[in-house]
Amino acid sequence: MSEAETVLGELGIPMSNAIGMFLKQVVLQRGIPFEVKLPSPAPLALASLTKTELDSAIQEGLDDIAAGRTAPPVEVEKRLRTKP
Repeated sequence: MSEAETVLGELGIPMSNAIGMFLKQVVLQRGIPFEVKLPSPAPLALASLTKTELDSAIQEGLDDIAAGRTAPPVEVEKRLRTKP
């Protein structure tokens, strides 16, 4: 809660006004005015992999390339931008 107060303070919005704004949006949107979901899992950190896991992931990528399971860079970028 104090983190929210800090951010709101930087924006110059008192907590009571922010709550009022939220409630007004609930009425206008006829629901919660933002998507409610669990956060995406954190990206896998390279340092967290064992050598065997890293070697396996690299081999899997090489196998995909050899089998033609690839996508053009434009498609990859599109997928990355649409992932939640």
